Amino acid sequence: MEKGLKKGNILKFLVDMFFVTLACMIMAFAFAAFCIPLDIAPGGFSGLATVIYSFTGAPVGAVSFIMCIPLFVILYKDMGAINFLKTLYGTFAFSFFIDIMTGKFDITNDLFLASVFGGIVFGVGVGLLFKFKGTTGGTELLALLIQKRFPHFTMGNLILILDGMVVLIAGIAFRNFEIMVYSGINIFIATKVIDFIQEGTSYTKAFYIFTSDPIGIRNAIFETLDRGVTFIKAKGGYSNEDKDILFCVVSRMEVAVLRELISDIDPDAFVILAEVSEVLGEGFKGVTEE
Repeated sequence: MEKGLKKGNILKFLVDMFFVTLACMIMAFAFAAFCIPLDIAPGGFSGLATVIYSFTGAPVGAVSFIMCIPLFVILYKDMGAINFLKTLYGTFAFSFFIDIMTGKFDITNDLFLASVFGGIVFGVGVGLLFKFKGTTGGTELLALLIQKRFPHFTMGNLILILDGMVVLIAGIAFRNFEIMVYSGINIFIATKVIDFIQEGTSYTKAFYIFTSDPIGIRNAIFETLDRGVTFIKAKGGYSNEDKDILFCVVSRMEVAVLRELISDIDPDAFVILAEVSEVLGEGFKGVTEE
């Protein structure tokens, strides 16, 4: 382990690895139960290995792990010891559990249901994996390698391109356009589930209030909601007048109250209400909370 890793961090590392293992089991179940039986190849080396499995019977997990080995060798120095170990472990665990579970489930023969539920379950696994700072390598490592040569590409775009190529290969190999569509559906749903687990459901709203009585509304927010308010200096594009925009973040339950306060004080106020994915700080979730 890296120099400076303290005893308290060792326990955290072990907890992280426990949940990385659990996440790999969930991801492997999604593949073994929903993807592999119906030839759904939702991107990544494991998706490519699924295509190979359908034609040769070669184990999906072992093939996908072998594909990752050259990337581990090339990128070892760039990853650092801890990241390397976690990525190597995650890749091995995911591959191991896939091969253990393959052929053990017969849940559905419906491509649509398999793509939907496979995406949901896989998304839960990946979301949990990311939450505990784990990874299973695969196209992420390949994208990292490509980005070193072509830095103008973002990691997100590279992974999307690589996964799209795997889906295209699956469609061509199986000569089945439906496989491409349902693999794409699987990826889309998994991505949304990952975002949900990472960011959660938005329970907060941001108000941008353009008003002729900023002090009155500010005082009402202080007295009624006990929320902080920020003044943003602005200049009207049409009137060329200096104005104060009030910015305030409230919980979903306080939205109706704030709307009514604004309406009572300044019925002509212009209000922009925006979704907020996460708020950290006083009155909301703590900065160190997961």
